Amino acid sequence: MFITSGDGEMAVFTMDKYYSGTCCDAYKYFGAHPVSDDDSGILFRVYAPAAQGVDVIGEFNGWNGGYHPMNRIDGGVYELCIPEARVGQLYKFRVYQQGGTVVDKSDPYAFYSELRPDTASIITRISPERVFHDAEWMTKRSKCYDKPLNIYEMHMGSWKKPQGKSPADGKAQWFSYDEVADDLIRYVKENNFTHIEVMPLAEFPFDGSWGYQASQYYSATSRYGTPEQLMRFVDKCHTAGIGVIIDFAFVHFVKDNYSLAKFDGTYLYEYPPSDVNQSEWGTYNFNVSRGEVQSFLISCAAFWLDAYHFDGIRMDAINNGIYWMGNKDRGVNDRSVEFFKKMNSILDSKFHNIMLIAEDSSDYPGVTKPVDEGGLGFDYKWDMGWMNDTLEYLKIDPLFRKGSHNKINWSMAYFYYERFILPLSHDEVVHGKATVVQKMWGGDYANKFAQVRTLYAYMFTHPGKKLNFMGNELGMFREWDETKELDWFLINDYEMHRCFHRFFRELGALTTQNPAFYEKDYEEDGFLWIDADDGDNNVYSYYRMTDGQKYVIVCNMAPVCRENYRIGLKDACTLTEVLNTDFEIYGGKGITNAYPVKSEPVPHKQWLNSAEIRLAPFGTCIFEVKEELKPKKKKSKKLITP
Repeated sequence: MFITSGDGEMAVFTMDKYYSGTCCDAYKYFGAHPVSDDDSGILFRVYAPAAQGVDVIGEFNGWNGGYHPMNRIDGGVYELCIPEARVGQLYKFRVYQQGGTVVDKSDPYAFYSELRPDTASIITRISPERVFHDAEWMTKRSKCYDKPLNIYEMHMGSWKKPQGKSPADGKAQWFSYDEVADDLIRYVKENNFTHIEVMPLAEFPFDGSWGYQASQYYSATSRYGTPEQLMRFVDKCHTAGIGVIIDFAFVHFVKDNYSLAKFDGTYLYEYPPSDVNQSEWGTYNFNVSRGEVQSFLISCAAFWLDAYHFDGIRMDAINNGIYWMGNKDRGVNDRSVEFFKKMNSILDSKFHNIMLIAEDSSDYPGVTKPVDEGGLGFDYKWDMGWMNDTLEYLKIDPLFRKGSHNKINWSMAYFYYERFILPLSHDEVVHGKATVVQKMWGGDYANKFAQVRTLYAYMFTHPGKKLNFMGNELGMFREWDETKELDWFLINDYEMHRCFHRFFRELGALTTQNPAFYEKDYEEDGFLWIDADDGDNNVYSYYRMTDGQKYVIVCNMAPVCRENYRIGLKDACTLTEVLNTDFEIYGGKGITNAYPVKSEPVPHKQWLNSAEIRLAPFGTCIFEVKEELKPKKKKSKKLITP
């Protein structure tokens, strides 16, 4: 038994909890921990049940095995306190594996590690209480179900780059957390994003994996600075009113020999050799049928939420856990499904209003349903169907879009089954897929931007929370490359990109500052189709509503102007155009509705009222609705008879 403390509460670590997969603070027991306030004297612990022995090697003993053999204690745990070891020194575990092989392993619970290609762990004191001043934020933060949630997904190493540097310059090719914080926070606020989602920060060996093939699950990558610098970054975001979500791959890990693979000579963290042992990315799949692996991963998630005050975790490739190898035909992986339920339940009960977000491209039901109602317990799920259908539709020649009209209206047929986020993420702008602007039909520059403005107007007014990858807001034509910074010159040197950036910013302001666009995202009375079926004209129209506020949105997906397009309306009202994708300030031609449009008592399809509006080619109009007050009926006076 071991007593751990944190957040003002005491907890008891036991190997029984660890084996059962219910431990959420294993990082306070395993790893390397200072035993004195002056950072000298380090207690090391590692779990290696099948090992024949384990030594601690490091700077404190000249990296020589045999100087500090660890003592085997309860349940396959090795432990040793080394008085001469200090915070900041490098170390590894020399594992005498089952079978006689000797391998030097990084500490699975290390809080910090060397920059690749070096692989040693670094003794580190994690002290969030010294850094954070965000108690008010942590108390008031929300899951944002009925609040605006507009996420800026970003890669910490390529948002901006130090000028004149190249990959050959080593660590100098990246800004640190401290260096990027102020500019990033200012930019995010100016562009009306509410949260930043950082791509994976757990240490990883290959830059080109973007962090999705992790090696050290508790180590904040040394590419961008120290753990304390990362804490300061999150604290600054919270002070500015910006939430921070971290991306994580909990399904698979790298095969590199210094990491978790065959840690003690057995398949401790991964499946034994079989057709489910390795993922499609050439990594090992975590064997979550083992309680020790469950505790390792649950504690890992808890660590990042606890030590770094992240407001949520986006979990990568969840469908690869739900189904064996991500293949529905191979059936549900029941053990993995139960693990997701357990992890989400534990994390949600331990941390106040965190967001648990699933990247899941499957149709497995109940991903965002509470665990006690039979669901997996995630708060949100990426709507990959919406993303794929919408982008496929906008690639089609408008002459043939009529036959694919349901690619747009289909999303609302299933929308209320889950709590969806609409993503246009990093995955959509790499590896020859083309950027979002380039995906638009046709080769004409102006037409591509007209269509992409309508895409974003549709996206931001569609129910559900929003996520965009960095660079989308610039209208970039170059695919993302982790070795290069964003094409910031576009908004300085090119009028169309500057206009698009303004459009993106003002659309974000409109939809994050008016409750009709977010308050009832997941309630059926927050959205209503006006006409979902006008395939002949390639037009979609709908209401977004909340109590006391109502908007009408009309999207023209055709390259023709519609001067007197009639839309149905619920009641007698006046429509005032608050945003049009064809405003000249956005790079359009100015085909707009300059004056308020009054409804007429003219039936149109199923509606008793209607109005005529102008639609620009590939244009979208957003109208605020002011309903006419109906005259109150006069009460008739009753005669009082004696």
